[in-house]
Amino acid sequence: MSITSLPGGTWKLGDSTVTRFGYGAMQLAGPWVMGPPKDHEGALGVLREAIELGVTHIDTSGAYGPHVTNELIREALHPYPGSLFIATKVGANRDAQGGWPTARRPEDLRKQVHENLQVLGVETLDLVNMRMGNAEGPEPGSLAEAFGTLVELQQEGLIRHLGVSNVTAEQVAEARAIAPIVGVQNLYNLAYRHDDELIDRLAADNIAYVPFFPLGGFSPLQSEALSAVAARLQSTPISVALAWLLQRSPNILLIAGTSNVAHLRDNAVGAGLALSGDDIAELDRIGR
Repeated sequence: MSITSLPGGTWKLGDSTVTRFGYGAMQLAGPWVMGPPKDHEGALGVLREAIELGVTHIDTSGAYGPHVTNELIREALHPYPGSLFIATKVGANRDAQGGWPTARRPEDLRKQVHENLQVLGVETLDLVNMRMGNAEGPEPGSLAEAFGTLVELQQEGLIRHLGVSNVTAEQVAEARAIAPIVGVQNLYNLAYRHDDELIDRLAADNIAYVPFFPLGGFSPLQSEALSAVAARLQSTPISVALAWLLQRSPNILLIAGTSNVAHLRDNAVGAGLALSGDDIAELDRIGR
């Protein structure tokens, strides 16, 4: 199968136009996002296939591995195509047990940004998301100091664009009062609809919303409802979930991840599934 155009079209992310169907590199690392992949050449193949399909937006983090996904991206794709936009995030480290301890002091963030630059092999990072909260989700509180450090690094020419991740709506507003952002990256899907109003506000201001875990947090009953719709459409739950996200709002960018080339291609095809008004109404009931 040859995919000549990815589903969803494109979005203006900062000063770059990117495909709304992107790729998230987290699953390329080893188990629990720690260590190298079991199949090194296979991981490189997934990244190269993403580019062949036309993907121009790849999401990564120095914490994945740690550094493993960034190393793979550089090995597979450097020198990078001029159209490629690589987003990364800072604000957490990894411990020996696979945990995600926060690391948001100015010196921590500067270290992480410089590590991203070095491992990816670039002089300027396209986008750095300030990751707040913890592994359980967003937490209330000010992000001013941490985000302000990224603003300083942007002013130094090390970062082109800023974003926030794992944040509350109040933290989004706080960040925007400090400096322009081009995107928000949060948990959101058919079953987890807490950011509905935020997505619409961001869309009105041409700010991207990048959901992660398209099938995360579903209850058994919600999963059953999604599977029923997928069966009726002769598709799969992940295809329906991705297609719904693309049709939910034009500012939603997908970063579905996989470590398998065939699965990547399936996602690219499945995300283009055409959902009718009746389909969407039925799917909307899952999260409401």
